[in-house]
Amino acid sequence: TQQGDDYQQAYAGYRLAISANILGQRELAISALESAKESLEPLTTSNANADNLALLSSVYGMLIGLDYSNGALYGSKAAKAIEQAKALDPTNPRVPLVQAIAAFNTPETYGGSKQRAVDLSSQAIELYAIPCDNICWGHAEAYTWRGLAKQSLGDAEGAIADWQQALAVEEDYGWAQFLLQQNNQSAQR
Repeated sequence: TQQGDDYQQAYAGYRLAISANILGQRELAISALESAKESLEPLTTSNANADNLALLSSVYGMLIGLDYSNGALYGSKAAKAIEQAKALDPTNPRVPLVQAIAAFNTPETYGGSKQRAVDLSSQAIELYAIPCDNICWGHAEAYTWRGLAKQSLGDAEGAIADWQQALAVEEDYGWAQFLLQQNNQSAQR
C-alpha cells in the first residue's frame, strides 16, 4: 500500500539520518530527517497508528538533537505524537523505546532522566517479547539505549551485558558492535 511504502521510506530516512549523524554528515542527517518528516506528517493524519506516531516523535527528537533551536518548534510536537501513539497502542514496544531515547537525550532541567531511560528501555524490551509480524524494528536498539543509560549511571557491566544482548537479538547490529569495541579499547588503555 502507499501508506506502507511511505512509512518504509520514512523509516529508511530515519536510519540514514542516524548513520549520517554518526559519520559526522550533519547536513545529510537533517535532509534525511526532513524527508522522513514530510512522509510521516500526512500519514499521522490519514492513518494515525502507534508506529507512524512513534517514528514521527523520534524524527522530531532527532531534529532537535541536531539543532537545539528546533526545541521550541518540535518539542511539543514530539511529546504530542508519542502520547497519541501510547493512547492508540499501549503494547507497542516502539512507544517506550522512543520515550527512552527522549529521556536519555533530554537535559534533566527539561525533564530528561537516565534512570527513566533505563526503565522505559526495559519496558520496551518486555514488549518486544510479544510476537511481531508487521513493523518489527527497534528490539536491538532498546538494549543499546538501555546500555548507554546504564553506562551514564556508572553501571559499565550492565551496559556491556545489554550491548551483548543487542547482538544476540541482531547479530550484525553495528552500533552495539561499535560500543563494545570502544569499551574494549578503553579497558585496554
